[in-house]
Amino acid sequence: MKQPAFRLEPVLRLRRNEERAAALAAAQAAQEATAAADRAERDAAALTGRALPAHASGGAFAAAMVASAAAAADVSAARALALARAEQAELVQARWTAAAQRTKGLERLRERHVSALQAAADAAEARAIDDLVTGAHNTRTTTEEETTWTD
Repeated sequence: MKQPAFRLEPVLRLRRNEERAAALAAAQAAQEATAAADRAERDAAALTGRALPAHASGGAFAAAMVASAAAAADVSAARALALARAEQAELVQARWTAAAQRTKGLERLRERHVSALQAAADAAEARAIDDLVTGAHNTRTTTEEETTWTD
C-alpha cells in the first residue's frame, strides 16, 4: 500500500533552498565585513607609520599635512565602511536564522507526518496479527468443541 505523500514537501524543498541561499549570503557578507575591517586596519597602520618631513619648506610641510589629513579621512571612511559591512552581515545572518527556523518548522511537521504514518502502519500490523491469532484460536476452539469424548 502506498503511503500518502507529505503535502508540504514542495514547500519544504523551497524552504531548504532558501535556507541554503541565505547561508551562502551570510557567509559572503561575513567575508566582506572581515575584508573591510582588515582594509581599515591596514590603512590605519599605514597612517600611523607616516612621518612629517623634519626639514621641509612651508609648501612641502603644508602638502604633507594635507596628505596626512586625506589619509586620515580615508581611514575614517574605511572604518565606517567596515562598520556598515558588519551591520549588513548581522542583518543577513538574521535572515539566515529566520529561514532556518521556517525550514525547521516544516521539517518537524514532516517528522510528525512520518511518525503518524508509521504509527498507523504499526497499528494495522498489530490488528492483522490479532486477527490471525483470534482466527486460529476460534478454529481450534470450534474443533475441540465438536469432538466428543467417550468414556
